[in-house]
Amino acid sequence: MIVPTRTPLVAVVIAAVVLSACAQAPAQRDAEAVPAQVARESKPKERVEPLPKLELTGQILYQALLAEIAGQRGDFGLSASAYLDLARATRDPRVARRAAEIALHGRNLEMALQAGRLWVEIDPDSSQARQMLAGLLVSANRLDELQPHVAKLLSQEGEHLGDGLMRLNRLFARYPDKKAVLVIVDQLTVPYVGLAEAHFARAQAALNAAEWPRGVAEADRTLALRPDWDLAVMLKAQLQRADSPEAAIETLRAYLAGHPKAREVRLQYARSLVGARKFPQARTEFQRLLGDFPGNADVIYAVAILSMQLSDWAAAEENFKKLLGQDFAENDTVRLYLGQIAEEGKRYDEALRWYGEVAPGEQRMAAQLRIAQLLAKQGKLDEGRRHLQAARQASNADPVPFLLAESQLLRDAGKTREAFELLDASLASQPEQPELLYESALLAEKLGRHDVLEASLRKLIRIKPDHAHAYNALGYSLAERNVRLAEAEQLIIKALQLSPDDPFIIDSMGWVLYRKGDSAGALTHLQRAFSIRPDPEIAAHLGEVLWALGRREEARKTWQEAVKANPGNEVLAEVIKRFSP
Repeated sequence: MIVPTRTPLVAVVIAAVVLSACAQAPAQRDAEAVPAQVARESKPKERVEPLPKLELTGQILYQALLAEIAGQRGDFGLSASAYLDLARATRDPRVARRAAEIALHGRNLEMALQAGRLWVEIDPDSSQARQMLAGLLVSANRLDELQPHVAKLLSQEGEHLGDGLMRLNRLFARYPDKKAVLVIVDQLTVPYVGLAEAHFARAQAALNAAEWPRGVAEADRTLALRPDWDLAVMLKAQLQRADSPEAAIETLRAYLAGHPKAREVRLQYARSLVGARKFPQARTEFQRLLGDFPGNADVIYAVAILSMQLSDWAAAEENFKKLLGQDFAENDTVRLYLGQIAEEGKRYDEALRWYGEVAPGEQRMAAQLRIAQLLAKQGKLDEGRRHLQAARQASNADPVPFLLAESQLLRDAGKTREAFELLDASLASQPEQPELLYESALLAEKLGRHDVLEASLRKLIRIKPDHAHAYNALGYSLAERNVRLAEAEQLIIKALQLSPDDPFIIDSMGWVLYRKGDSAGALTHLQRAFSIRPDPEIAAHLGEVLWALGRREEARKTWQEAVKANPGNEVLAEVIKRFSP
């Protein structure tokens, strides 16, 4: 008789010999064992494996030793092959399982499949055997062979059938053709259409296959059978979100009206409101969740972030500080936000303290840059630069962000030439660094060095032909100077092909069309750009085109609203001065 599969080698041999000897023992030994046998039978019976009645032969012992020794030496191919041959000879399901496990460990999928099939053939009622074979068949992309095994597994679930249906999609998680999986899930659940879990499995498969309307229909059938199932309504909203975020939000809102204590649904509803940029409503929902999850760090964090988004600095600060007293994974992010809140309140020393407490890690560089910017804001430009230079030398991180930050400090202080010279000197040691090339080109334009701008941007385009902003910057520069407009338009068209929804590139297209005399075409692009991002420079262009079209009141209104939102913007001030009487 073959011993259990996970028994060590010496125990394999000893147990095999003892069991063989027991088979020849006198009958009284069986009588002595009766009390233990009765005790065993008084417990719930477990499924009995169909084990063969075999004597330990020299050949069996040799193959078991060969398989184990090969496995110990790392020769998993020989080990699995020996065990597979032994399983075929003995018809012992434990040996077939061992062969499958070793073949899988050795990444021999074909041999593992052979062993798995043999295991199921020997022990067709074993759920464990079918589960292993099902997983192997998915890995081998053999869905045609898989279906009957999964159907058998479902039929064996009994009172746990609902759980089995809920696990169904996990089995196919790694299979790439999700539409084929949807077909199979449909077929497998046909006998169980009276169960809500069957339709849930179909909806989940439809979600994975991006079949949104089909998924929503199955989610509705799920809720018709089980109307109070939170998980089903969340799945329905997830399916709706792809086509209509508003419909998804309404589904969750309507469900919460009848199920106000559905916490997970409310959490998804709050997150959906954030996604729809409905920040006040989202904060209300998260604050309500705080009552249900008073110590939940994720909910506290969400309330803090939304309060910050709504410029409610006091509420944001209060909730961020709560997080510092908990075991929250993003404490350095919290310190960074607390620094920004203190900075907003002009509590500069406190802001510097928060930034200084950010530990080495993901947020460290951002904190160092904020320190330098804050020092410059206080009129301590040289100190801010020294801080950045020291941080750059002490850090193992990429020095480029530090260099760009230092040039930005100089640029904000009106020292454009010094900012350009800093980046130009850095380019001497790394002449093809894309970010340095781009930023130095923009600074060159500010200095009227259009030759440098064009040379740098063309070099950047050669190095990174997919750099949309390089094409845009060069095209816009030509359009702004009202030269080579056909070339400018082609450059901006290329930029739009690479980044079709970028508001600044759309603005450039509007501006080059205006320069070419197509004010109507320009207006379309500029209005679209402004709707995506109401930037003051886009507002300046939009107002000028409206003025050129005779829509002067609209132009004035556009400029006035932009000035109110962005006081002190030089581009806006210049255009208003130019067109105002």
